[in-house]
Amino acid sequence: MPAIDDLIAGYQRFRQGYYKENRAHLVRLAREGQSPKTAIISCCDSRVEPSVILDCKPGDLFVIRNVANLVPPCENNESYHGTSAALEFAVNGLEVESIVVLGHSQCGGIKALIDNPQFDTQDSFISKWMNQLNQVKSQILENEACTSQDQRYHACEQQGISRSLDNLMTFPWVQSRVEQGRLQLHGWHYDLINAELSALVENSRRFEVIS
Repeated sequence: MPAIDDLIAGYQRFRQGYYKENRAHLVRLAREGQSPKTAIISCCDSRVEPSVILDCKPGDLFVIRNVANLVPPCENNESYHGTSAALEFAVNGLEVESIVVLGHSQCGGIKALIDNPQFDTQDSFISKWMNQLNQVKSQILENEACTSQDQRYHACEQQGISRSLDNLMTFPWVQSRVEQGRLQLHGWHYDLINAELSALVENSRRFEVIS
């Protein structure tokens, strides 16, 4: 069966099952609008589905997805800024209480960055996007404690989360809300193999497993 037919069949199951069982909640969301308390910056990897991992219902999460769950620094140039625009809406429009940067193991964007000595940015959107972590990559490759590629991937996944949290604070409307205690920032890392979720400990660069 073609993949698109699978999707249509899934939609039909949704209409007959989930929609009927949760119609009141879905109709209320449609009529009253969304009011999620949490925004999540997640990777677009098909294996990472925040609402499934966190057992959330429609309307609970405002999810922003991109390659390697990166937050770029605040820039006011003429380029298109999809992630920044979504963040602006989440913070200024929806007034979320928390922003979570959700990274994960086996990230393809991170692997591509680490495996290639020099990304050719001439014709690749991905390489230009991932070059945000060039400094992180250099530090990891120079770290003698990272002796294997798997260790380098893991370190870059976690340090990429840290860098994104730093970049969040370059947005004035994020910084002001954090300083006022109206917004909290969190860095999480999800392991695809064992479903282990780790959180970045505040004021450190260490991740601890959430039990």
